[in-house]
Amino acid sequence: MNRKLRVGVFGAGLIAQLEHIPNILKLSDRFELVGIADASATVREFFKNTKNLPVYESHQQLLSRAEPQAVFVCSPDCYHADMVIDALNAGCHVFTEKPVCYTVEDVARIKAARDASGKHLQVGYMKRFDPSYQLLRDMLPSDGSRLRMVSVEVCDPDSWPFREHQGDLVFANDISQAMRSEFKARQTSQIVAALGGQPDENGFRGFAGAYCSSLVHDINVVHGLLQKMNVSTVGIEGATFFANGDGGQATVRLDAQTSLWQMMHLTVPKVAEYHERITLYFDDAVYNLEFPSPWLNHFPTRLTVWTSDGHHSQKTEHRANYKEAFVEEIKYFWETIVNSSPALNTLEDAECDTRLLVAMGRAALANKASTI
Repeated sequence: MNRKLRVGVFGAGLIAQLEHIPNILKLSDRFELVGIADASATVREFFKNTKNLPVYESHQQLLSRAEPQAVFVCSPDCYHADMVIDALNAGCHVFTEKPVCYTVEDVARIKAARDASGKHLQVGYMKRFDPSYQLLRDMLPSDGSRLRMVSVEVCDPDSWPFREHQGDLVFANDISQAMRSEFKARQTSQIVAALGGQPDENGFRGFAGAYCSSLVHDINVVHGLLQKMNVSTVGIEGATFFANGDGGQATVRLDAQTSLWQMMHLTVPKVAEYHERITLYFDDAVYNLEFPSPWLNHFPTRLTVWTSDGHHSQKTEHRANYKEAFVEEIKYFWETIVNSSPALNTLEDAECDTRLLVAMGRAALANKASTI
């Protein structure tokens, strides 16, 4: 195989503009960007006129005319499954942003297409390539019997404080009402199918946003850490959406009924501060990951470990390196295709995350708060 892959991008929103497209162009020894597909004429004109890149109105046009070997699916979440399947059926390797889809039924459809195509599929969980995550995973024991609790807390203003300094951005403000209506109907039908019922607006926004857009990353990180320790989830203790859907919370029971996993996401739209931490509490140690905003490059994740000998406590901060997880994940995508490196961030990993998100969402939908 030619070591330089012809790649296309489906959807040129913020994640594509701030991360994937610049990173693909920088890695010009590995990738040749042969096309960008976006429904917005404004976005297409920007990339054609200012970046001199080939553009297409649809992902089908890109597949048939540009003949990519691999594609990056960066479209809105409810289009992921169909676009991934179309790309696999066209003989392309696929890198798709998270969540891979909303329902386990769509996971099965994607899996059938992937297996039939024989192509690689990698999901965009960049935190698995974070140097501090990898260092923590190496530190953890293979026996998680002394794990007492996992805590996840995310406070997020969204991208606005962290994108203004990153150069020209273009927004798809010209999408027709018909296309907006089609998007809303598609997203609604998929979320209803995932939850097994019609959520109110609070639940709809919470599942699409707090759960599937934000906590999906932390769920994937924790699943990776639990896998290292041979610990699995056994059930949902409780879940709810709050703050008009800007917040989502869940409590998950881990192995042997001895430990809990508590998680919470909240959008705080008018505070320009980002806070995301994952903490693992053991009998004899506490491990804490503090992530910067994902929209900031080369800001290292802080790994802190607390231990004690019974008399004295010790706090140790670790810094692995300044590698950028968004870059490392697509370099590894190239490695799996060209050098047959073992697959990472697989569809099976995403399926595990989707099943938990769906279980959490259904528990939240069924939740009936009691009055004290």
